[in-house]
Amino acid sequence: MKIMQIIFMISLTIISTTTTTSPSPTTITPLSTMPTSRFLIEKQPNPRAADHCKKDDEICYVLEGKNSTCCNNKCMDLSEDKHNCGACKKKCKFTHSCCDSECVNLAYDKRHCGSCGNKCMPGGYCIYGLCNYA
Repeated sequence: MKIMQIIFMISLTIISTTTTTSPSPTTITPLSTMPTSRFLIEKQPNPRAADHCKKDDEICYVLEGKNSTCCNNKCMDLSEDKHNCGACKKKCKFTHSCCDSECVNLAYDKRHCGSCGNKCMPGGYCIYGLCNYA
């Protein structure tokens, strides 16, 4: 049985060496036919790249929508962006969120209880993001 395996392996190596051809060392392939990197082939733009609005709010209005403004050479929505809330580079605290261009604490704000725009009933209160808790 071992002899059969050895003969089989030898025959496979002989077949594989005779079927594969390697280019001769004197052959020069032109650059246009050489394979290129897969990174050079991809032509899709980077989704995180800046829009390059260059302080022109009209470009942002056309690209993003009516609430978009040019901040730090990128189009940003100042009504929802936690790092640009209401104005460029105005960051909300860690526990706050940006709702309607102002930083609010969703756990205790009556106008934005638990999520932006979720108002509690008149006379009610917001605790832990729930209206009239307990």
